[in-house]
Amino acid sequence: MEKEKKPILTKESLRFPNRKKSSHKGDNGRVLIVGGSEDYVGCLVLAGLAALRSGADWVTVAAPEKVAWAVNCYTPELITKKFDCGYFSGEQSKGIVELSKEFDAVLIGNGLGLRDETKAFVKDVVGSVRKPLVIDAEGVKALRVQDVHNAIFTPHKREFEVLLKNSKVKDVKDIIDNNIIVVKGAVDKIISKDKVFYNKTGNEGMTKSGTGDVLAGLCVGFLAQSGNLLQSAVNAVYINGAIGDLLKKKKGFAYIAGDMVNEIKELRRLLQKS
Repeated sequence: MEKEKKPILTKESLRFPNRKKSSHKGDNGRVLIVGGSEDYVGCLVLAGLAALRSGADWVTVAAPEKVAWAVNCYTPELITKKFDCGYFSGEQSKGIVELSKEFDAVLIGNGLGLRDETKAFVKDVVGSVRKPLVIDAEGVKALRVQDVHNAIFTPHKREFEVLLKNSKVKDVKDIIDNNIIVVKGAVDKIISKDKVFYNKTGNEGMTKSGTGDVLAGLCVGFLAQSGNLLQSAVNAVYINGAIGDLLKKKKGFAYIAGDMVNEIKELRRLLQKS
């Protein structure tokens, strides 16, 4: 019996949101990124700029006050909403949920840290926000899949193992509902309720810090523009890896996550040309 072929992503798998010539600022995706702590700042910049480079019209970063000021100092393109804390906790949940109503998609998790009060904050926010979500990094470790709806999870292998343990299942498809799970690795795996895709773009230079933040930013950027969870994940995963491949040709393994953000525009140009 012939072995069933695994569906591998190609550039033909990509579908980009249409932009109307008559559109105004905000019509092509409004992104909210919730993250950061006294320990982590740069991840928010990488994710935010990647979301903008995906085509989203504007990106707001909600972060502890000192973190948000650092983001402001780094780039003028990202708007910030400052919260009077060093780490997020339940005290900020209501404010974040209210803020989320102004946006088309929300990314949560990057740089939050693993304090118990921050994990409780993630559960509160994810359970109350009524917008499509991307859940990355520490956000993944705080949740059970069955408690989440309308979201893209972006764990690496170890985070995926924690997610399965928290969810108390061996096969995530038993509880996935309408969520999408992207398991990052040498070959990325995109899991939905009905389909599984594999992605082979990318290389060993992408083991550096920050490349996952770029992926999460691409995911939420495409999601804010289209509202399509699976297609947003497909676009982001393929493009993130292809950027790494483009940079490997130019720089060997000397590239960093910031280079990946700057290369998004070049890859999009090459894809449109081919």
